[in-house]
Amino acid sequence: MTIMKAITAEFIKSATTPSQYPETGLPEVAFAGKSNVGKSSLINTLVNRKSLARISNTPGRTQLINFFLIRDRCLFVDLPGYGYARVPESVKRKWGPMIESYLRESRQLKLVTMIMDIRRDPGKGDFALIEWLRHYEIPAIIVLTKVDKLSKNQRRNRYQLIRNTLGMPADSEPVLFSSATGEGRDILWREIERACSPEGRL
Repeated sequence: MTIMKAITAEFIKSATTPSQYPETGLPEVAFAGKSNVGKSSLINTLVNRKSLARISNTPGRTQLINFFLIRDRCLFVDLPGYGYARVPESVKRKWGPMIESYLRESRQLKLVTMIMDIRRDPGKGDFALIEWLRHYEIPAIIVLTKVDKLSKNQRRNRYQLIRNTLGMPADSEPVLFSSATGEGRDILWREIERACSPEGRL
């Protein structure tokens, strides 16, 4: 089992518009995904903290863009989860433009970590996000969470199904991730460091 080292991390601010984004000049890594895919748990696992990003049993709770300073060297950006039916329509209408504005306006964005629950098929919000990333030519990596909840055969089948559904090229590999076991944490950190630092270290 990987020993998770403590990582300095702190909440900076929340924002809804580009004028409110923090101007640190540091590289940014955004985390995006459908509501309830384990996005907050993934961020907390990466930094080995229990509650840096707030975890809620109510999907759709994150309704702002939240910025966290990591190791004093980069920002993690927690984007609002999308696609949850019980969120008021007035709120849902704001999420798409809020996320797209960030993808379009952030000058320091180096990587988007697109998070999906391996047990669920890709939805409209997932395909919309992929189109935005392609349009704005933003590097991205897909992370499939909650893999500990499936058997090895189920994982393999779901992994291949999602790859095929998204039309991913043969050389593009999603990261299998579990907040419960820490699986995939080191792999994802290597991708983040590669995107943010010429030396591959943060």
